[in-house]
Amino acid sequence: MGSGLRAVVAALVLLGSTACGGLGDSPEDAPNALSTMGFGLPDEHATARVAVFRERFPDTDLHVNEGAFDEQQFLSAVVSGEPPDVVYADRAKLGAYAARGAVQPITDCLRARGVDLSDFRPAAVRQITYDGVPYGIPDFATVRVLIINNPLLRAAGVDPAQLTTTDWGALARLAPRLADTADGVRRIGFDPKVPDFLPLWAKLNGVELVDPDGRHARLDDPRVVEALTFTTDLVRAQGGWAAFKAFKDGFNEFGADNEYAAGQLAAMPMDSFYLNTLATNSPDVDVTVVPVTDRAGTPTSELGGQAWAIPTGARHPDRACDFITTMTAADTWVTAATARRDALAAKGRPYGGTFTANRAADELIFSRVYRPGGNRILEQGVPVVRSLQDTAFALPPSPAGPDLIRAWQSAATRALTGAQTPAEALGQAQREADAALARVMGD
Repeated sequence: MGSGLRAVVAALVLLGSTACGGLGDSPEDAPNALSTMGFGLPDEHATARVAVFRERFPDTDLHVNEGAFDEQQFLSAVVSGEPPDVVYADRAKLGAYAARGAVQPITDCLRARGVDLSDFRPAAVRQITYDGVPYGIPDFATVRVLIINNPLLRAAGVDPAQLTTTDWGALARLAPRLADTADGVRRIGFDPKVPDFLPLWAKLNGVELVDPDGRHARLDDPRVVEALTFTTDLVRAQGGWAAFKAFKDGFNEFGADNEYAAGQLAAMPMDSFYLNTLATNSPDVDVTVVPVTDRAGTPTSELGGQAWAIPTGARHPDRACDFITTMTAADTWVTAATARRDALAAKGRPYGGTFTANRAADELIFSRVYRPGGNRILEQGVPVVRSLQDTAFALPPSPAGPDLIRAWQSAATRALTGAQTPAEALGQAQREADAALARVMGD
């Protein structure tokens, strides 16, 4: 790694960091070793795909270093010259790693293995492409949908089909009506899911937080200010941020007595994976699943997920290429989906499909493997998810991606707590974003 590249990557590592250095293979490891970072083996989606790779490449000694992705540790490993061979990370941050030289282009890898990125979902490909060059392969793909707790709306005399995110005035009037805050927060009427979902609310209001080139932020755009004002006002009308958040923190989101089953929440936008969670843990909960809609009534969603990339300085880039292309191949996904379905069936649970960024894989999964088992949540929700996958947006890759995310999330939090008005918070966030972009791009 050249001194310039080393300096750029090192700028991402906080001063005084005590993160360990190398995560790659030690010099004593055989030349056929392959190491990963940021990937675990929690279920059949992971274990079955790893098994496919090991069967196809038995001469590769694969080391899966389980655990969540740690940005600081990863960048320290790149700077030290001992990176892992493969990294698994949030696609929203990949542009920054590409811009700063921490991951390498994979154009030759894709060409050599016959991978065509046009087979993948457009928004996912946008996230892994920087300056027209691909730096990763998209893995899972989630979208955001609106999940409505039917009994709570009916009890308030509201038809669940009438709840939408199109008319912000109507939603502002309805949310406190559905909530129970007479003696502390006992039920949330509508959770806008900010700070995390601010990019979605901005998009609903006609603007993205980042310019298409990823080099300019729009955090203080009046439409973003309006979106943050609307969502913070929603929270304020339902008890205020402190009580609202404390109540939410008590949800047993992944249990049988989750917020829908327990009647603690009337509606919220949520990542599509949660449909499988509800179907598995509370299959009889009565919900309606519909698209989030913008202010013109157009279904709108944000696509998220992870990507596989090859770090700069990886010792075994060819084996890494074999791994990332195998893990994201359509036939590998079908094998994993089948294994997941069969494991759930053995427990008497439905299988709601596997949502990937590979369109060919999903076509096979939902035509051959998908088995909702009569579960109403899945039977109504899965078609909604599938209808949104190719039209969902994703913010463009930015050389300061992680910094921009921190800036708008911190701004939303300051507005929610009342420390600043939304305009003040986003004005500060814009200055922080401008400074981060200037620092990274050398302006």
